[in-house]
Amino acid sequence: MKPRPPAPLRRRRDHLHLRPLAHRPADGTRRRLARRLVLSLLHSLIAVQSPLAQAEDGALMHQSAAAHVTSQAASLPPAFTLQIEAPAEVRGLFERHLELQRYQTLEDLDEPEMRRLVQDAQTQARELLATRGHFAPVLSVQLLPTGERAPAWTVNLRAEPGPRAVVRRTDLQLEGPIADDTQAAQRRQRWQQQWLLPPGEPFSQEAWDRAKAEALRQLVTEDYPHARLRESQALVDPHRHSVDLLLRLDSGPAVRIGPLDISGAERYAPEQVQRLAQLRAGSPYRQADLLEAQQRLVASGYYDAVLVSLAPEGLPQAHPVRIELREALMQKWVLGLGLRSETGPRLSVEYVHHRVPRLDWRASLKAALERDHQIASLELLAPPEEDLWRRTGALQLERTTYEAYTLMTQRLRAGRVQLSEPLDRAWYAQLDTAQRQGAIEDSDQSLSLHTSITRRRFANLPFPDRGWGLGLELGAGVSLGTQPQVYGRWLSRLLLIEPVAWGRSRLALRAELGGVLTRRTDELPSSQLFLAGGDQSVRGYAPGTIGVPTETGVVVAGRYLATGSVEWQLPIRRSNGPSGWEAVLFADAGAVANRPDALRAQTAVGAGARWRSPVGPLQIDLARAIEAQRWRLHLSVGFRF
Repeated sequence: MKPRPPAPLRRRRDHLHLRPLAHRPADGTRRRLARRLVLSLLHSLIAVQSPLAQAEDGALMHQSAAAHVTSQAASLPPAFTLQIEAPAEVRGLFERHLELQRYQTLEDLDEPEMRRLVQDAQTQARELLATRGHFAPVLSVQLLPTGERAPAWTVNLRAEPGPRAVVRRTDLQLEGPIADDTQAAQRRQRWQQQWLLPPGEPFSQEAWDRAKAEALRQLVTEDYPHARLRESQALVDPHRHSVDLLLRLDSGPAVRIGPLDISGAERYAPEQVQRLAQLRAGSPYRQADLLEAQQRLVASGYYDAVLVSLAPEGLPQAHPVRIELREALMQKWVLGLGLRSETGPRLSVEYVHHRVPRLDWRASLKAALERDHQIASLELLAPPEEDLWRRTGALQLERTTYEAYTLMTQRLRAGRVQLSEPLDRAWYAQLDTAQRQGAIEDSDQSLSLHTSITRRRFANLPFPDRGWGLGLELGAGVSLGTQPQVYGRWLSRLLLIEPVAWGRSRLALRAELGGVLTRRTDELPSSQLFLAGGDQSVRGYAPGTIGVPTETGVVVAGRYLATGSVEWQLPIRRSNGPSGWEAVLFADAGAVANRPDALRAQTAVGAGARWRSPVGPLQIDLARAIEAQRWRLHLSVGFRF
C-alpha cells in the first residue's frame, strides 16, 4: 500500500484520542467480524469439559473455564501472521496496542475481511505514532497469501516514524483574579518558568497531558482551589515537524481558611480536633496543610478514619473546612502472635485506654514474650496542647539473653513530646538501671537528659517507594556508681530510598552513627552504650553479637557505633501489573568499639524478598556473615523509622 501523504498544514489537534475498533462507525464487514469474534469466544466457553463442571463451587468452575478458554485459544493456529518492521520502540508500541492481533484466533477469514482489518490497522498505526509526536510517518502494510490452510495470510507492517515533532511556540495565559493581583506577579512569573513543555522540547500526547495537569496543579494546590482549564490547543505542522501550544487557565478567587465544620466528635472534645488540625482561620489555602492536618489526626490514635476537605460552598475570604471523623474506641485490647528469626515465637498483648478517668491522659500497657527477650512497659500521654506538645511519662522493664550473659534493664522516663507529620521532637529526663548476670556480673545506674528530633519524607507509607528519614538524639548525664562519671551521648540515623532508572527498581541506603563521650564506661548502664546485629542493624549476625570482645571472649557494649546498608529493591511484575512481591539484594556492615580508630567492620551480604501484607511489609532475608562464615535467616513485619 502507498503511504498516506502528510496531513494539511497546521492541523488542529488538542487530544489524540484513539477510539477502539468496536466503537468506530460500523459497516457490514466490521459488524460481521465483531460478531464472529464474540461467537468464537462463546463457543470456546460452552465447549469446556472439566471434572470441576459438576462442582458446587461456582468460583472454581469459573476459574477452570477461563483457564481452559485461554489455553484453547493459545493452541489454535493463527488465522494470519503479523510481521512488524520498525525501530524497537515503535515495534513495542504496535505489539502492545495494535488491535489487529485480536483477530488472529478467527478461522476462515476471507480476503475482503482481511483487507478491512489491514486498512484499520494502518489507520490505528498512524494514530499510535501521533501520540508519540510522529505526525508524518511512512507506513506500508502488505497482505500476502501464504498458500497454506493456516495461517492463510501474512500481514507485513513497515513503519518509518520520521522525525519527532518539537514544540515551536507556547502561549500560556492566566485569567481571573490572579491576572489582576499585583502581589501575584512573582507567582505568575514562576508559573510560566515552570512550564514542562517549553520550545525545543519533543512533543508527545503524554507529555502534553502531563504539562497541562501540572500547570493546573500549581494553582489548585495553593491559594486557588477552584482553578479550571479554559482552553487548550496543540496546533500541529506535520511538514515542519513542529507544534504550537495554547493553554488558558482561569484561577478563580483566592481562598482563605475559614471556620472548621467538625462532624463525628462524640468521645473526644472538638477542641482537641482543632489543636491537632492546626488550620488557622484567615490563613491562605494550601492543599498540603489539609493533608498534614488529616495525617496528624489519624496519627494521634484517637480517630480510625479522617477526611479533611473544603466545604462545597463558602465565601472565598473565609471558606469553611469540613472535618469528618470516625472515632476510635475508648478502650482496646490487641493480642499478637508472631515469629522472628532471631528469637523464635513471639506473644504480645497491648491494652490502650484513650481517656483514663480523672486524668484524661492516654495509657498504653504493653508486654511481649520471646525466647531470649521479654519486655513490659507502661506509657502515659497527655492530650495535645495548642502547639502540639504533650506531656509524657513511661516505665519499661526488659530482659535480654545474649550468648554469654543475661541483661536486665529498667528505664523510667518523663518529659514532653511533639508528634506530628513529618516531624517528631522530644525532650525528657531518664533514669536507667542495668544488671548483667552470667559471664559478667555487675549493676550500673545513670541519670540523664535527652532531646531528639526525627524528620520523615516518605511516599506511599507503609510501603515507601521513595523519600528519606533523618533522626538525631543528643543526651548528657551522670553515672550513679561509687565514682560518678559525667558523659555525653549522641546517635544519628539516616534512611534514603531513591528510585533508579533501570527496571523500575529502588536503592535503599541506611546508616547509623553513635558515640558516648566519657573517660570511663565501666559504671555506665549498657543500655546507654551500643551493640549491633540483627534485622534492623547488620543482617547475618544475631542481635548484640557485634560489640567489644573482652579478654574472656564475651562481647559487651561499646562507646562508638557505625553501621550501614545498601539494598537494591526490584519489584516483581506480572503481565497484568504488580505482583505485590519484591526481590532484594543487600550488603550490610557494622562495627562497635571503644575508640573510633578501633572500629573494624563486620560485613554481610544476602538476598531476600518483600511482600505487601495486610499488616505492612513482610521482610524475608537470607544473609551470609562474611567474618563469622555463617548463614542467618531474618524475618520481620512492618516499616519503622
